[in-house]
Amino acid sequence: MTVLLAVVAAILATPVVAVADTQGGETLNGQIRKPETVEGIDITVFRGDEEIGTATTDSEGRWEVELPGPGDYRVVLDEESVPEEFVVAERPGAEHTGVNVRPGQQRTVIFVLAHPGEEGGSSPSPTQSSGDSAEGTPEGSGDEAEGAATVPGVSAGSSFGDRVVQLTVAGLLYGLIIAISAVGLSLIFGTTGLTNFAHGDMVTFGALMALVFSGMTLFSRLHAAIADALSGVWLLGPALGFVFRPMVLATLVAVLLGAALGAALERFVWRPLRRRNVALIQMFIVSIGLAMVLRHVLMVAFGSNRMTYPDFQLQEVMRLGPVAITPRDLTLMVLSVLVLVGVAALLQFTRVGKAMRAVSDNRDLAESSGINVDRVTLYVWTLGGALSALGGVFYGLNQVVYWQMGFHLLLLMFAAVILGGLGTAYGAMVGGLVIGLVAQLSTLWFPSQLMNAWALGLMIIMLLVRPQGILGRRERVG
Repeated sequence: MTVLLAVVAAILATPVVAVADTQGGETLNGQIRKPETVEGIDITVFRGDEEIGTATTDSEGRWEVELPGPGDYRVVLDEESVPEEFVVAERPGAEHTGVNVRPGQQRTVIFVLAHPGEEGGSSPSPTQSSGDSAEGTPEGSGDEAEGAATVPGVSAGSSFGDRVVQLTVAGLLYGLIIAISAVGLSLIFGTTGLTNFAHGDMVTFGALMALVFSGMTLFSRLHAAIADALSGVWLLGPALGFVFRPMVLATLVAVLLGAALGAALERFVWRPLRRRNVALIQMFIVSIGLAMVLRHVLMVAFGSNRMTYPDFQLQEVMRLGPVAITPRDLTLMVLSVLVLVGVAALLQFTRVGKAMRAVSDNRDLAESSGINVDRVTLYVWTLGGALSALGGVFYGLNQVVYWQMGFHLLLLMFAAVILGGLGTAYGAMVGGLVIGLVAQLSTLWFPSQLMNAWALGLMIIMLLVRPQGILGRRERVG
């Protein structure tokens, strides 16, 4: 144990590799696809009067210019390079001024073409692509807080009512993602008493595994073959075509790998430590060491740049009554609700779920009742790993994928668990929703940089008023 603690202390004391501090990666990019994708259009980026770089749209209408750093830029489309059958729409026009790029951000600027005679149509102003927010930038950088991505349908000219509706929808999605990620953390604490500091990096692991497998040629070929074979089959063809999309298959693989990681940590790290009667505070220090090892292994393997999933770059915003939402975000909300309902059904109606709740409620009494506590704990870690990986994929789809994304989400997961009630999965669900809503709705009156601060402040107030949390039970101490 002394050697193990010495290794953890050495890890904590070792300076982070220089690349870990190199956030960088600022870019301006976009895709010219209205009314159709157009190749060969020149885009030039300026900072003041200085030309920063030029890009030409590819066969898919995409372009990208790397930037020397954050700041305000001017983006100009060369109208002479536009094919004769198109003209640049009057709004926003062939030039965007005052495009602010934050540290580490890959910001998307949208230009819209039109056929002659249609150039008066309105079009979006510069925006971030789905998932390309400056999520997770270093603390103290002055950037927006994590989770403060551009909300569809919200602009400076929106009415207060519209902003409330849109931010409520964004808060629900943000809270659902936090809830999915935090359920495993709460179950692990309930069954073992361990505060798993590595849980955030398990979230990152799932997101990055999905990123790797979503780009595999095998999955793309499988999807294409199934789509061709079932193209004429009513309903079944589109359904199986969606199920076998590379991103869906990659998500399933990531969830399985996350479950395997959780099971391996329990079987080969935490169970041996428990059998040696290692104190919880020492195990907590070990979890910090594991978190740092896993985080920096992922950073070395995948780099420190922010990335997005290839299936989801730019999406049209659709209107559902007063709500503006992208198809991707709507899908994430529906899937998140289904997953949480499924977890609740597992805990409430299955033997394994009842055993998990029994161990979480009273470990010693459950063991004396004949429940195999070690096996149940292994199931909890497996479920926690799978849910953390799924939460990471959903978070990456909603925001952006990078090596510290789970670490930056960890405090909000802890806040959700404490707010809802320590050790209860239902409490983590409720707490996650409350944290997401408070974080997003706070931007109605306060700067977005403080959105997570208000959520954590709510946790402090809850501890002062109701220490057991929303769904927790009062217990006698001493």
